[in-house]
This record gives sequence, structure tokens and C-alpha cells, in this order.
Amino acid sequence: MAETITLETIDYVSILAKLKLTPEETEGARSDMQKMLDYVEKLNELDTDGVEPMTHLFPYDNVFREDIVTNGDAREEMLANAPKTKDGQYLVPKTIE
Repeated sequence: MAETITLETIDYVSILAKLKLTPEETEGARSDMQKMLDYVEKLNELDTDGVEPMTHLFPYDNVFREDIVTNGDAREEMLANAPKTKDGQYLVPKTIE
């Protein structure tokens, strides 16, 4: 059986989490946390000898793709929508003194 969760433990966790729990919520949290620890204790009973640890659920080695530019340089088309341009850049009003 897993270690018993005390009300002091719940009070400490609620302080760390900056929660204000009512007495009913405190008891519910204690019960829920105890169930979690009991479940982990149950999992510890499994024989995991020879089982390789997993870092991910799916066997992905490398999910990155090549960084290939597909839209090209559309500067002229983008600048065509601007009210004002100067030297191939957007011209905007000065916002700071």
C-alpha cells in the first residue's frame, strides 16, 4: 500500500499551488491524491524486466522536414498593396519621438 496522504500534505500542496480549499475540497483532494498514489503503487507490481523505456508513444525518429522556400520572392506584389513605399520597403508614419 502506498504512503497515506495526510491533510498536512494537502495543505502544503494547496499553499504551493496558491489554492484556498474548503474542508470538503481538501478531503476530496486528499482522496484523489491517495487514489493516484495507490494506482502508481499498483503499476510498480508489473514486471518490466527487459522492457526498453519509451520516450514517445509513436516510433518517430526525426519529424523535421527540409526547410525549402516554396513561395519565392514576392516583394513587388506585396509592396503593391502598401499605401507608400520607399527603397523597396514599407513607408510608415513615425511613431516615437
